[in-house]
Amino acid sequence: MRSAIKRPTEDETNLSGFQLFMKLKEDEFNRLNYEKICSLYKKGTIIYREGSRLTGFFCVTRGIIKIYKTGIDGKEQIIRFAKKNEIIAYRSLLSQESACTTAKVIEDAVLCHIPYQTLLYLIENNWKFSHHMLQIISAELREANDYITDIAQKTVRERLAEVLLLLKENFDLDNQNTLQISLTREELANIVGTATESVIRLLSEFKHDKLIELQGRKIKFLDIPKLQKVANI
Repeated sequence: MRSAIKRPTEDETNLSGFQLFMKLKEDEFNRLNYEKICSLYKKGTIIYREGSRLTGFFCVTRGIIKIYKTGIDGKEQIIRFAKKNEIIAYRSLLSQESACTTAKVIEDAVLCHIPYQTLLYLIENNWKFSHHMLQIISAELREANDYITDIAQKTVRERLAEVLLLLKENFDLDNQNTLQISLTREELANIVGTATESVIRLLSEFKHDKLIELQGRKIKFLDIPKLQKVANI
Protein backbone atom coordinates (compact mmCIF):
# COMPACT_ATOMS: atom_id res chain seq x y z
CA MET A 1 0.00 0.00 0.00
CA ARG A 2 3.01 2.29 0.46
CA SER A 3 3.87 4.52 -2.49
CA ALA A 4 7.29 6.08 -2.08
CA ILE A 5 7.87 9.18 -4.21
CA LYS A 6 11.39 9.91 -3.01
CA ARG A 7 13.26 9.92 0.26
CA PRO A 8 11.92 12.32 2.92
CA THR A 9 14.11 15.30 3.76
CA GLU A 10 15.87 15.57 7.12
CA ASP A 11 13.28 18.12 8.29
CA GLU A 12 10.47 15.72 7.34
CA THR A 13 11.89 12.98 9.59
CA ASN A 14 12.40 15.30 12.56
CA LEU A 15 10.00 14.45 15.43
CA SER A 16 11.16 17.18 17.83
CA GLY A 17 8.14 19.34 16.93
CA PHE A 18 5.68 16.80 18.38
CA GLN A 19 4.46 17.91 21.78
CA LEU A 20 4.00 14.24 22.70
CA PHE A 21 7.77 13.67 22.58
CA MET A 22 8.96 16.86 24.30
CA LYS A 23 9.15 15.23 27.73
CA LEU A 24 11.27 12.30 26.57
CA LYS A 25 14.74 11.83 28.02
CA GLU A 26 17.66 11.96 25.61
CA ASP A 27 18.12 8.18 25.48
CA GLU A 28 14.37 7.67 24.93
CA PHE A 29 14.29 10.18 22.08
CA ASN A 30 17.38 8.56 20.55
CA ARG A 31 15.64 5.17 20.68
CA LEU A 32 12.54 6.69 19.05
CA ASN A 33 14.65 8.10 16.21
CA TYR A 34 16.55 4.84 15.76
CA GLU A 35 13.42 2.68 15.50
CA LYS A 36 11.20 4.98 13.39
CA ILE A 37 10.70 4.39 9.67
CA CYS A 38 9.75 7.49 7.66
CA SER A 39 8.23 7.31 4.17
CA LEU A 40 6.58 9.57 1.61
CA TYR A 41 3.02 8.78 0.51
CA LYS A 42 1.22 10.02 -2.59
CA LYS A 43 -2.24 11.55 -2.51
CA GLY A 44 -4.83 8.76 -2.59
CA THR A 45 -2.64 6.19 -0.81
CA ILE A 46 -4.29 4.08 1.90
CA ILE A 47 -2.03 3.98 4.97
CA TYR A 48 -4.06 1.27 6.71
CA ARG A 49 -7.55 -0.16 6.35
CA GLU A 50 -10.34 -0.78 8.81
CA GLY A 51 -9.96 -4.30 10.21
CA SER A 52 -6.20 -4.55 9.58
CA ARG A 53 -3.69 -5.41 12.30
CA LEU A 54 -1.40 -2.51 13.18
CA THR A 55 2.27 -2.95 14.06
CA GLY A 56 2.77 0.63 15.23
CA PHE A 57 1.40 4.16 15.12
CA PHE A 58 2.20 7.01 12.71
CA CYS A 59 3.51 10.54 13.16
CA VAL A 60 2.46 12.97 10.42
CA THR A 61 5.30 15.35 9.52
CA ARG A 62 3.84 16.63 6.24
CA GLY A 63 0.51 16.54 4.39
CA ILE A 64 -3.06 15.74 5.42
CA ILE A 65 -4.56 12.35 6.29
CA LYS A 66 -8.29 11.57 6.23
CA ILE A 67 -9.46 9.19 8.97
CA TYR A 68 -12.82 7.56 8.29
CA LYS A 69 -15.11 4.61 8.95
CA THR A 70 -17.11 2.80 6.27
CA GLY A 71 -20.84 2.24 6.80
CA ILE A 72 -22.92 -0.78 5.78
CA ASP A 73 -23.81 0.91 2.48
CA GLY A 74 -20.15 1.69 1.77
CA LYS A 75 -20.56 5.36 2.62
CA GLU A 76 -17.68 7.03 4.42
CA GLN A 77 -18.08 8.73 7.77
CA ILE A 78 -15.10 11.02 8.23
CA ILE A 79 -13.90 11.00 11.82
CA ARG A 80 -11.18 13.62 11.56
CA PHE A 81 -8.22 14.92 9.57
CA ALA A 82 -4.63 14.59 10.77
CA LYS A 83 -1.98 17.12 9.81
CA LYS A 84 1.64 17.96 10.64
CA ASN A 85 2.74 17.15 14.22
CA GLU A 86 -0.27 14.89 14.88
CA ILE A 87 -0.35 11.12 15.43
CA ILE A 88 -2.72 8.47 14.08
CA ALA A 89 -3.50 4.78 14.70
CA TYR A 90 -2.57 4.88 18.39
CA ARG A 91 -5.94 3.97 19.95
CA SER A 92 -6.38 0.61 18.23
CA LEU A 93 -2.72 -0.12 18.90
CA LEU A 94 -3.05 0.56 22.63
CA SER A 95 -6.17 -1.62 22.89
CA GLN A 96 -4.52 -4.32 20.74
CA GLU A 97 -7.56 -4.42 18.46
CA SER A 98 -7.83 -4.36 14.69
CA ALA A 99 -7.89 -0.88 13.17
CA CYS A 100 -11.35 0.65 13.64
CA THR A 101 -10.82 3.24 10.91
CA THR A 102 -9.16 3.68 7.50
CA ALA A 103 -6.49 6.32 6.88
CA LYS A 104 -6.12 7.86 3.41
CA VAL A 105 -3.72 10.53 2.16
CA ILE A 106 -5.54 13.55 0.70
CA GLU A 107 -2.43 15.73 0.35
CA ASP A 108 1.04 14.24 -0.36
CA ALA A 109 2.40 13.30 3.04
CA VAL A 110 5.36 12.07 5.07
CA LEU A 111 4.65 9.71 7.95
CA CYS A 112 7.01 8.15 10.46
CA HIS A 113 6.02 4.69 11.67
CA ILE A 114 6.79 3.99 15.35
CA PRO A 115 6.72 0.27 16.30
CA TYR A 116 4.38 -0.95 19.03
CA GLN A 117 7.29 -2.13 21.20
CA THR A 118 8.76 1.39 21.14
CA LEU A 119 5.42 2.85 22.24
CA LEU A 120 5.15 0.27 25.01
CA TYR A 121 8.67 1.04 26.22
CA LEU A 122 7.95 4.79 26.42
CA ILE A 123 4.64 4.24 28.25
CA GLU A 124 6.28 1.95 30.81
CA ASN A 125 9.32 4.15 31.42
CA ASN A 126 8.09 7.75 31.20
CA TRP A 127 4.96 8.74 33.14
CA LYS A 128 4.87 12.21 31.54
CA PHE A 129 4.64 10.56 28.12
CA SER A 130 1.90 8.23 29.40
CA HIS A 131 -0.02 11.18 30.85
CA HIS A 132 0.14 13.01 27.53
CA MET A 133 -1.18 9.94 25.71
CA LEU A 134 -4.14 9.88 28.12
CA GLN A 135 -4.79 13.56 27.40
CA ILE A 136 -4.86 12.90 23.65
CA ILE A 137 -7.28 9.99 24.06
CA SER A 138 -9.49 12.05 26.41
CA ALA A 139 -9.63 14.91 23.90
CA GLU A 140 -10.64 12.48 21.16
CA LEU A 141 -13.38 11.08 23.40
CA ARG A 142 -14.66 14.61 24.15
CA GLU A 143 -14.82 15.36 20.42
CA ALA A 144 -16.75 12.13 19.83
CA ASN A 145 -19.23 13.08 22.57
CA ASP A 146 -19.66 16.55 21.05
CA TYR A 147 -20.30 15.01 17.64
CA ILE A 148 -22.96 12.65 19.02
CA THR A 149 -24.68 15.61 20.71
CA ASP A 150 -24.59 17.65 17.49
CA ILE A 151 -26.05 14.79 15.43
CA ALA A 152 -28.89 14.43 17.92
CA GLN A 153 -29.70 18.09 18.55
CA LYS A 154 -28.55 20.24 15.61
CA THR A 155 -29.97 20.68 12.13
CA VAL A 156 -27.87 19.82 9.07
CA ARG A 157 -27.52 23.56 8.38
CA GLU A 158 -26.11 24.14 11.88
CA ARG A 159 -23.77 21.14 11.61
CA LEU A 160 -22.36 22.26 8.25
CA ALA A 161 -21.66 25.76 9.60
CA GLU A 162 -19.94 24.22 12.63
CA VAL A 163 -17.86 21.89 10.44
CA LEU A 164 -16.65 24.84 8.36
CA LEU A 165 -15.64 26.69 11.51
CA LEU A 166 -13.83 23.64 12.89
CA LEU A 167 -11.94 23.25 9.61
CA LYS A 168 -10.98 26.92 9.85
CA GLU A 169 -9.71 26.35 13.39
CA ASN A 170 -7.69 23.28 12.43
CA PHE A 171 -6.27 24.40 9.08
CA ASP A 172 -6.41 28.22 9.30
CA LEU A 173 -7.13 30.68 6.50
CA ASP A 174 -4.73 32.21 3.99
CA ASN A 175 -4.36 35.98 3.54
CA GLN A 176 -7.49 35.93 1.34
CA ASN A 177 -9.55 34.30 4.12
CA THR A 178 -9.66 31.05 2.12
CA LEU A 179 -9.69 27.72 3.94
CA GLN A 180 -6.34 25.96 3.58
CA ILE A 181 -7.75 22.52 2.93
CA SER A 182 -9.51 21.49 -0.27
CA LEU A 183 -12.41 19.05 0.17
CA THR A 184 -14.99 17.63 -2.21
CA ARG A 185 -18.67 18.21 -1.53
CA GLU A 186 -18.94 14.49 -0.79
CA GLU A 187 -16.19 14.70 1.82
CA LEU A 188 -17.94 17.65 3.49
CA ALA A 189 -21.17 15.61 3.52
CA ASN A 190 -19.28 12.68 5.06
CA ILE A 191 -18.09 14.89 7.91
CA VAL A 192 -21.49 16.43 8.55
CA GLY A 193 -23.28 13.08 8.25
CA THR A 194 -25.75 13.93 5.48
CA ALA A 195 -26.34 13.56 1.74
CA THR A 196 -24.02 15.28 -0.74
CA GLU A 197 -27.03 17.01 -2.32
CA SER A 198 -27.90 18.62 1.04
CA VAL A 199 -24.37 20.03 1.41
CA ILE A 200 -24.42 21.43 -2.15
CA ARG A 201 -27.75 23.14 -1.46
CA LEU A 202 -26.66 24.54 1.90
CA LEU A 203 -23.35 25.84 0.55
CA SER A 204 -25.32 27.70 -2.12
CA GLU A 205 -27.52 29.16 0.63
CA PHE A 206 -24.45 30.23 2.62
CA LYS A 207 -23.07 31.85 -0.53
CA HIS A 208 -26.38 33.63 -1.19
CA ASP A 209 -26.39 34.89 2.41
CA LYS A 210 -22.83 36.20 1.87
CA LEU A 211 -21.36 34.00 4.61
CA ILE A 212 -18.88 32.31 2.27
CA GLU A 213 -17.64 32.47 -1.30
CA LEU A 214 -17.07 29.31 -3.36
CA GLN A 215 -14.15 28.90 -5.77
CA GLY A 216 -14.34 25.30 -6.93
CA ARG A 217 -13.33 23.26 -3.89
CA LYS A 218 -11.96 26.34 -2.16
CA ILE A 219 -14.12 28.05 0.46
CA LYS A 220 -13.55 31.71 1.33
CA PHE A 221 -14.96 33.03 4.61
CA LEU A 222 -16.83 36.34 4.29
CA ASP A 223 -18.66 36.69 7.62
CA ILE A 224 -17.39 34.47 10.45
CA PRO A 225 -19.60 35.99 13.21
CA LYS A 226 -22.76 35.27 11.21
CA LEU A 227 -21.52 31.76 10.45
CA GLN A 228 -21.05 31.23 14.18
CA LYS A 229 -24.66 32.28 14.74
CA VAL A 230 -25.82 29.81 12.11
CA ALA A 231 -23.77 27.09 13.82
CA ASN A 232 -25.40 27.97 17.15
CA ILE A 233 -22.10 28.01 19.00
